[in-house]
Amino acid sequence: MISLTSPIETRAHRWPAGWKLGALCLASTGLFLTDSLAVHLVALLLALALYAAPGRIFLRAGLRGLRVALPFAAVLIVWHAATGDLRAGVLITLRMVTLIALANLVTMTTGLEDLVELVRRLTAPLRRLGLPTYPLETAIPLVIRFTPVLVAHAETLALAWRARSRHRPGWRLVLPLTLRALDDADRVGEALRARGGPIGISQQE
Repeated sequence: MISLTSPIETRAHRWPAGWKLGALCLASTGLFLTDSLAVHLVALLLALALYAAPGRIFLRAGLRGLRVALPFAAVLIVWHAATGDLRAGVLITLRMVTLIALANLVTMTTGLEDLVELVRRLTAPLRRLGLPTYPLETAIPLVIRFTPVLVAHAETLALAWRARSRHRPGWRLVLPLTLRALDDADRVGEALRARGGPIGISQQE
C-alpha cells in the first residue's frame, strides 16, 4: 500500500530529498513574493515541463494526481469572478495549482525511506531538547503517501456507484470513504506495532 506514486523511476529519484524539498521551499517563497500573472503562468508551464520530461507515462500519472485541485480551482475562479476581482482569482489559482504540482512532483520522486530520514534530520533539534520525534517522523510521510491512496479509493467508489446508478454519488461516498480510510489506518497501525513502532519511541526517550 505504501509505495511510490510514480509508475516509473526517473533521474530525480536519485536526487537528495533535502535538495528537492529546499527547491520546493524556494519556489513557494518566490511565487508568494510576486503578483505577476506572467511569472505564475511561466512557473506552471515549467512545472508541467518537468512532468513531461520523463515521458508520457510519468506525465499522465502526474496529471492524475493534480485532478484533486480542479474543484478548488473552479471555486476560486467563480468566487472571485462573482466578487469582481477575477485577476486575483486567476493569480491565486495559478499559484495554488503550481505549488501543488511541484509538491506532488517531489513526493512522486522521493522514496518513503528518504522522507523519513529527512524528517528525522529536520527534527534533530527537538530530540536534543528531550522531545520524542518518532511519531512526527512516521506521521508526515504516511500522510504524504496516503493522500493518493485515498484519492484512488474515492475514484474506485465513484466508479462502482456509476455502474449501479445514473445519479451522481456526491455526499453519498463520504461514509464508505471514511470507513475505508479508518480500515486502512487500523491496518497500518497494526503493521507499525508489529514492526516495533512503540520501541522506536522508547529508544529515543
